[in-house]
Amino acid sequence: MNKEQLEGKWKQIKGKFKQKYGNVTDDDMSFTEGKFDVMLGTIQEKTGKKKEEILEEIENW
Repeated sequence: MNKEQLEGKWKQIKGKFKQKYGNVTDDDMSFTEGKFDVMLGTIQEKTGKKKEEILEEIENW
């Protein structure tokens, strides 16, 4: 899955992701164009997961 596909899928599943990880806020999950990686880093800090784990979770949702 390429980056554009991941970003599109993220927009579809971010509510479910927030339910699963309650300490991740709406602000943490939002990103501006070109800042998807920054958002992933923030989520990584909040969840304690590796970036690759988060990307895999998004892909498999």
